[in-house]
Amino acid sequence: MNARSKTARMAPPRFRLSPKILFLAALALAVASWLVLRAARGVEVTVALASRGDLTQTVVATGRVTTPAKIALGAMVTGTLTNVRVWEGDRVKKGDLLVTLRSEEAEAAVRQAAASVIEAEKRIVQIDKVGKPVAEQSLLQAQSNLRLAMLDLDRQQKLKEKGFIGQAKVDEALRNVETARTQVKTTEAQAAANQKSGAEYALALARLDNARASLSLAEARLANTKVLAPTDGVILQRLVEPGDVAQAGKILLVMQADGETRVYANVDEKNLGIVAPGQKAQAAADAFPGQPFEGDLYYVAPSVDAQRGTVEIRLRVPHPPAFVKPDMTVSVEVRGASRKDVVIVPAEAVRDTGTAAPWVFVVKDNRAVKQSVTIGLKGEGKTEILTGIGPGDLVILPSATPVTPGERVYARVAG
Repeated sequence: MNARSKTARMAPPRFRLSPKILFLAALALAVASWLVLRAARGVEVTVALASRGDLTQTVVATGRVTTPAKIALGAMVTGTLTNVRVWEGDRVKKGDLLVTLRSEEAEAAVRQAAASVIEAEKRIVQIDKVGKPVAEQSLLQAQSNLRLAMLDLDRQQKLKEKGFIGQAKVDEALRNVETARTQVKTTEAQAAANQKSGAEYALALARLDNARASLSLAEARLANTKVLAPTDGVILQRLVEPGDVAQAGKILLVMQADGETRVYANVDEKNLGIVAPGQKAQAAADAFPGQPFEGDLYYVAPSVDAQRGTVEIRLRVPHPPAFVKPDMTVSVEVRGASRKDVVIVPAEAVRDTGTAAPWVFVVKDNRAVKQSVTIGLKGEGKTEILTGIGPGDLVILPSATPVTPGERVYARVAG
């Protein structure tokens, strides 16, 4: 072994840093630099300027469009459908024919009842024109026969007294008188019965009334073979087709009656002190968010839904847009109290608003200062500050970078 080789083996080993150690060292250096920069410059925070302005308190809720009535239309009788004249979305007027059922049997019943009415009417005419005059003439004839019989009886009695005839002739004359009197009584009864106050006339009137009632019933049954629109509106559902058998009470069509459009919504019970009848509101359909429409709050439920912690409110919509449909989901914003020229800040800048001690971070001398505030109205994205800060103060908005009270900050005004 030469001297050079021996010297090489005896040299101390060279120290080499691994890539992982180098990365950790660089990271530590970067963190240290960031901490030094942060300590010198402060944490960058986004701030907003407290300002004066007008503020309207609002309550936002989700609701649905309703109409005064949905009407389920059905048949009153059982029968086969022959025609369904409307489809979903069709507008109908009161009295429009919507559905027809087979009606041959009902039409025959109407004709039969109508014939009975005519027969009863002619019977009354017959009594007036024939029965009454005949009965009166028969009475006159019977009265004349009675007078003749009484004259004959008187003559026969005189002849018997003179001895010209026997008792048999007188008895026969007496029988003729009694027969004539009975005939007079019979014809008097017939004549009285044919008078308008008599029994025969009353019976004829009763038969006419019964025939007319039967006709009305038959016409009603015939009418029940047709389903008419009970009011103006729009057809929502067509549940049957021609050839189907309709049972009494079976729903054939569903229609929406024309009338006042309303919105029913539920607001959190914590807003119960804000909403009140008479307030204005704005609604927007989820399908048409850029086309809001106005509503009037007219009802606040007298009780709270204990399960959901909500209160139902109802709005009238005096001028609904054409796109508004029944059961459509809408977002509702109720406009409550309003104040002018108040101090306002972005709503997210106020912390712990649900507690008795809300507060904000403000920037003072480039440091974050926790400041207690008293809040007033809450508007859309804005909150009124009654005490604690004033116009021009910089309030720190929440961000991903945590800030502690007293920490040095670098403010960047929100764009």
